[in-house]
Amino acid sequence: MSRQSPTPKWRELAIGMAITEPGSSRYNRTGDWRSNRPVWKFEACVRCGMCSIFCPEGCIGMQKDGLPLANMEYCKGCGICEAECWTGCIAMEEEKE
Repeated sequence: MSRQSPTPKWRELAIGMAITEPGSSRYNRTGDWRSNRPVWKFEACVRCGMCSIFCPEGCIGMQKDGLPLANMEYCKGCGICEAECWTGCIAMEEEKE
């Protein structure tokens, strides 16, 4: 499979525009679409993994020490991790360019 050209940032996309085709997810860095990002307060994290379980993109994994690590290239900033975190250690913050 040949590598596709980089996709535009989300603010550069025309309304309703999405670049999709089978197998393209590894090339389409969907994190460029987000307007908010999750930020963890690790001192409050109990390492339960709920954020990882409920992430619809599967971009939150757990590190060896049990703390979450999000792949921001694919995080769409949906906020589900924040909603499911019962300790309140995740806050959604506006994305900075």
